[in-house]
Amino acid sequence: MAAPHLLYLAWGFPPAAKSCTYRLLATANLFNRHGWDVTVVTLTEEAWRREHGLDPSLSALVDPEIEVVRLPLMREDLETDIRSYSKERAQRPLSWLKRHRREDEESFPEPVFGRWHDELVSRVREVHDAHPADLVLTTAAPYTFFAPALDLHRRDGVPFVLDYRDAWAIDILNDVPAFEPDSRKGRIEAELMESMHEAWFVNTPIRDAYAGLYPTRADDLHVVRNGSDLDDLERPAPRSPDPETGLTFGYLGTITFGADLTRAVCEGWRLARRDDPVLARSRLEFRGHVGAGSARGSNAHARIIDEFADDGVSLAGPVPKAETPTVYAGWDALVLCLVGGRYVTSGKVYDYVATGLPIVSAHAADHAAVEILRDYPLWQPNDDLTPEALARAFVAGAGRALSATPEERAAAAAYARRYERTAQIETPVARLTRQFTEGSRP
Repeated sequence: MAAPHLLYLAWGFPPAAKSCTYRLLATANLFNRHGWDVTVVTLTEEAWRREHGLDPSLSALVDPEIEVVRLPLMREDLETDIRSYSKERAQRPLSWLKRHRREDEESFPEPVFGRWHDELVSRVREVHDAHPADLVLTTAAPYTFFAPALDLHRRDGVPFVLDYRDAWAIDILNDVPAFEPDSRKGRIEAELMESMHEAWFVNTPIRDAYAGLYPTRADDLHVVRNGSDLDDLERPAPRSPDPETGLTFGYLGTITFGADLTRAVCEGWRLARRDDPVLARSRLEFRGHVGAGSARGSNAHARIIDEFADDGVSLAGPVPKAETPTVYAGWDALVLCLVGGRYVTSGKVYDYVATGLPIVSAHAADHAAVEILRDYPLWQPNDDLTPEALARAFVAGAGRALSATPEERAAAAAYARRYERTAQIETPVARLTRQFTEGSRP
């Protein structure tokens, strides 16, 4: 019996240094381990080097049986070699970028990535024609990666699964519709939802919102959460908090939140140090990728953090995934800075709870991550995002770090096991495997 062939359209596949990468890696590996012949279509390493950077340690985690097809889809707007610029771009950069953005959406209605539509569709057809797919799994964003799946369905009837993760029809940061149903985007999404085999979302609020938008497909909409990857990595023993030498609070993740939150957190930390003698000799470390393209590592976030260097605040840069357990083990408490509200879970919350460390929140009170944090034994919520409220949360978090018993830490670590990433993906992969084995394919 031939193995079913999965064609996986995965924009941020390893070694991309992107928060979505870990979900894509785990999904491809799990399909492979369930007996699928997996072909991944993604970008070249050079494209990611230009954009967010690379984490070479992730490439070694891809099952060697998986075929990876890399497309040279480069973002021209991130090109930093001025020798390649046109006269218009060199002399009138804002005018050039405005025109460039209009051109982005000529083939597909998505800024930045829409211009890739034609090449994506053409190249995916070539891959399918050479090795016909039984199922296409495509993940967003960008939503331009949905287009080849719809094309193969129209042309050859190939079933496809949409891994939305978040939502196209909803502006999840501002909790408003992202487009009208009769708009160009709305018409494309309606066809996607009518034609798809099933769709995945990272949390219940988004899934339920889409069930309201597309009630006839509600039974085919599933919650497939993100999860923690730490169980797959060697984890050193955590350190013991020492009030005499001070504590170390840490943030680890791609910094995608606004600079205003960075400033509020740093100002809250400064206030907390004035109010608490242990925090007065403590440190706050930011680790992770900051910015994209030419702005990587040198932008408003970096400048703000540098302003607070005398308060023990520092920015140390990205961490290879394989080394994240060592970084966590060197901290006494974690700071969870997040954008958005009830529709935004984030991926890092799962790794955070898996550490068993106290977690100080720095996000909206109605954030979707609270669904994960609510029953975590060492969670310290924040009242709001003012420096004063964050200072109170820091002081309380320091108290938790110093007073937590071994039993509380063990309970915190045990709580997190339900959110291991492979466990989140196992159910949908097993379901699709049953459906697409010989003799029972839709």
